Amino acid sequence: MMKPTLLIFSLLACLVSEAAATALTFKLASGEKSCFYAVAKKETEKIAFYFAVQSGGTFDIDYEVIGPGGKVVLSGQKERQGDFVFTANTVGDYEFCFDSASSSADKFVDFEISVENEARAELPSKQGPTPESTTSLEESVYKISSKLSTIARNQKYFRTRENRNFSTVRSTESRIINFSLVQSALIVCMGALQVFVVRFFFQGARKGYV
Repeated sequence: MMKPTLLIFSLLACLVSEAAATALTFKLASGEKSCFYAVAKKETEKIAFYFAVQSGGTFDIDYEVIGPGGKVVLSGQKERQGDFVFTANTVGDYEFCFDSASSSADKFVDFEISVENEARAELPSKQGPTPESTTSLEESVYKISSKLSTIARNQKYFRTRENRNFSTVRSTESRIINFSLVQSALIVCMGALQVFVVRFFFQGARKGYV
């Protein structure tokens, strides 16, 4: 009889084998276009696509997803982040492109592409618990997998927010320092101008008195 722990590990192994994912953070130079590819080997496969601009400019970017035959599946302009899931109705290569032509700043983009089959993994054909308990454990494992996926996406979202907030703080600090320097320079200039005006008045008064 297969133990429940081994059964859960078998289910998790089957779940992992059913999905292929690519996660990457890369630098996109100003005016540059970069494309990445994922292969759908079967029809009705689910393709998940996530991206977020971590830093650079106003945190926006143009993106485009092109399917086999040049058909545009998804597209957007000046988007900060996106999280999409679509069905691959055609077998072949899917192209995921990022374009920074409308920006003058280099950007760091975090993205993930995963291809996942809709069909559920089958358990190994071994003697084990009753079908009722197997189904219950299977449903529990799928719920855990869904919760873990949600947690992972939330972590990515909060990491992106943290990077953007740090960038905003650094930009604000830089502006405060520059404003303080300009203000100090203006105070020094105003003080020098006041001294010059006062000296000019006193010198003019002495000449008139003499």
